[in-house]
Amino acid sequence: MRLPDGVAYTEIAGGPRVITEVVPSVRSVALGLWVRTGSRDETTAQAGVSHFLEHLLFKGTERHSAIEISELFDGMGAATNAATSKESTQLHARLLDEHTGEAFGLLAEMLIGPALPEDEVDSEREVVLEEIAMYDDEPQDRVHDVLAEAIHGEHPLGRRVLGEARVIGSIPVPEIASYHRARYTVPNIVVAAAGHLDHQEIVGLTERHLAPPAGEANGVPGAGELDGGPRFAFHPKDTEQYHICFGGPGIARSDERRFALTVLDAIFGGSISSRLFREVREKRGLAYAVGSYTEQYTDGGLVAMYVGTRAGNVAEACEVIGRELGGLRDQGVSAEELERAKEHVKGRLVLGLEATGTRMSRLARAILFDVPLLSLDEMLERIERVSASDVAELAAEFYAPERLSAACIGPDESLFRDATAAVSSALAAA
Repeated sequence: MRLPDGVAYTEIAGGPRVITEVVPSVRSVALGLWVRTGSRDETTAQAGVSHFLEHLLFKGTERHSAIEISELFDGMGAATNAATSKESTQLHARLLDEHTGEAFGLLAEMLIGPALPEDEVDSEREVVLEEIAMYDDEPQDRVHDVLAEAIHGEHPLGRRVLGEARVIGSIPVPEIASYHRARYTVPNIVVAAAGHLDHQEIVGLTERHLAPPAGEANGVPGAGELDGGPRFAFHPKDTEQYHICFGGPGIARSDERRFALTVLDAIFGGSISSRLFREVREKRGLAYAVGSYTEQYTDGGLVAMYVGTRAGNVAEACEVIGRELGGLRDQGVSAEELERAKEHVKGRLVLGLEATGTRMSRLARAILFDVPLLSLDEMLERIERVSASDVAELAAEFYAPERLSAACIGPDESLFRDATAAVSSALAAA
């Protein structure tokens, strides 16, 4: 494996993989323990168990209670958290370099040996149920999951990471423990760290605290054919605004076209000089929140756009979106627009990688999902190579009307159906 300068990689026989990057200019370490399992690995009856289990990792081990875990991390001055996605779960901490060994031992204990005490599990059920309820009350967030359902259908990628309240409220502790035993095996773990560190020290800590127990490596998460759209999804809710998304299937995280797609997204709606921001918000005042985004997974992805607006603006906002989509597809982009977008993408990349946490996450994802780990200069060069024809080809493929699903949360379904017709008409007329 060819690695950028400062990056080191070790495969421990039968155990985790370790990847680190030395950042000499800092006195801290960003440390992450990543597991290749997430919401797309769940069955319908388990919907949300990955995220619930992530919460429960903080609720105690055989040696430490939940409050003791909090006190120990506070005593190190560490910023600690966890996250679950559709394809991975991680525990991470950012801390002074002198506490690396202590923090590693505690994170490893939490990851592979959660006690799952009944009273703590039941208490945390209520916390997660409140999180789901809070999320359901935020239609500008919820609509993106509605779109994912529309795009992916019955495939596990169509389910939200938070899961379902009926599952979280009833799943018994033995089933949670069984899921943990099956998925949290050390062949599925990647240890990633960036900052003021010594690679061999991290390898030694891994060998000491993550000794290989029985267990198999997880395969490609949620293997199976993606259930493509397009579909129309409407969730009625008495809201002041209509929260609207359009989108379709995208590309996998290893696809070389990801650099061109990032540039296309910046041009269309991913920056404050983008077409959507300029035409919908700045020129017409039709929305406060408008934009586009992409997501990549192991075997697919999505492209999407969002607008939140009041009933009287829905038709015009959607017509503008359709017209801009058609313009990208049929007329391409100008040299000035392309150059501005490339500089935007490069700037965001460089600024992001000045944070050790971002560097750590990049390392982990590359190993976890078998994606080549490029140096910063190589990534910048890939972005600079993106041409207007690359962008035009992607726009024609991924923003074609026959590929786009539609999702909305709002009071009146008929109004939204009229708006989606406006998008189709504008696309056809472009």
